[in-house]
Amino acid sequence: MTNLFELTTKLAKKQRVQPEPESINDPSDCHKGDGLNDRSDCCDSDSIDCSDSDSLFSLIGQDNSIDCSDSDFLFSPIDQDNSIDCSDSNSLFSPIGRDNSIDCLVRCSRFEYGSLACINRSFRSLIKRGELYQLRCQLGIVEHWIYFICDDPNKWVAYDPKANRWMTPPLMPCKEECFKCSNGLGDKYRSEVAYLHLPDECFKCSPKISLAVGTELLLFAKVLKKQFVMRYSILSNRWTQGEKMNQPRGYFASASLGEKAIVAGGLDLFCNALNSAELYNSETRCWVTISSMNKARKICSGVFMDGKFYVVGGKSSCNDFLTCGEEYDLERETWRVIPNMSVGLDSNSRAPLVAVVRNELYTADCSEMVLRKYDKKNNVWVTLGPMPVWPDYVNKWNVAFLACGDRLLVIGGPLDDEGGLIQIKSWVPDNDGPPQWNILAERHSETYLYDLDSNCAVMGC
Repeated sequence: MTNLFELTTKLAKKQRVQPEPESINDPSDCHKGDGLNDRSDCCDSDSIDCSDSDSLFSLIGQDNSIDCSDSDFLFSPIDQDNSIDCSDSNSLFSPIGRDNSIDCLVRCSRFEYGSLACINRSFRSLIKRGELYQLRCQLGIVEHWIYFICDDPNKWVAYDPKANRWMTPPLMPCKEECFKCSNGLGDKYRSEVAYLHLPDECFKCSPKISLAVGTELLLFAKVLKKQFVMRYSILSNRWTQGEKMNQPRGYFASASLGEKAIVAGGLDLFCNALNSAELYNSETRCWVTISSMNKARKICSGVFMDGKFYVVGGKSSCNDFLTCGEEYDLERETWRVIPNMSVGLDSNSRAPLVAVVRNELYTADCSEMVLRKYDKKNNVWVTLGPMPVWPDYVNKWNVAFLACGDRLLVIGGPLDDEGGLIQIKSWVPDNDGPPQWNILAERHSETYLYDLDSNCAVMGC
């Protein structure tokens, strides 16, 4: 059968796509089209043969690429000199039809979507609207990428464990850089920059909480009784100001399920413990206040399990450790107290490290360096085995504990003379046996990273 590569080559010649040298620069590195490392069949055997290793995307970035050097190439208008003839309403894949085209594109790695956006306006619009990700969700196609801060408080990196590939999103904008860029533009522009709610030096040093929801990465910070929210979108490959919660808070519990996320508890701007909760929808970008928890708590953690939201650990306004947990039923919109659910959790001054894999809840106890699993039936925590350890580790509490698909991840590493080595160690839970931690990836950091658990998130879409 004729494959996509042959079809696209013929159509590209027909539409007179002029060759351009590959010029995709960082910070759009995370959207480079360098070919798929791990491809699945795009169509059934009765449809078009997409199994050829010379896929459509080997064409992009080689002989028929268009200039994507602009860091905002996904949304920037195509210059007339570099534009492709996109008059065909059925897009570049008109011979196989729009539905078959999308059916193939949905099964491609999201790493390739930046290159897809360079093909024509139809694909660019398809990615911009997020339609591909919605279809992937309906079909159960998910790629989990790990995001965390590295080298600098404004620099994030992303890692794709399936393809063993590192990517660098654009730097998060900061107010100091905006001031530098506004030099020579007059006092009016500099005064406008002063009122922008952008990260500054205080933001860099303040405690943060990161949350991946849908196709967005949200970063929350509470600075000098002000709330800051920054949002990174993989659809636009940009950082922008995010929507603020109805109730500003810090040190709260949070978790996401698809395009929705819930935050609960935490501290208000005057350091009072909260029992309020809110739901965020990444598609509408709106916060909605939901019913409040039974108990106010701060420095707590949240997870989704069996379709419900759980809050565990935390302290009261009087700094008493709360032994109960709470469960929120999204359908009934009610909270239920679970006595003694937090007994056995690490009760130091930070929120418990918890993660859910296959609807099973795990916790990393850094005080004893052991991994525990929650027994739902008996409401107890069972010790499974040791946590990963690193020699010359400065702070054993400075690790991130996350779920990534069917894996449990522990991110940390030792400090050396040149900064630090960040290692991602993983284990796939199997029949409650002792954990066998393997190094999934590692990366050098120019500086030692603090608060890894708060500056790390996994996005699945």
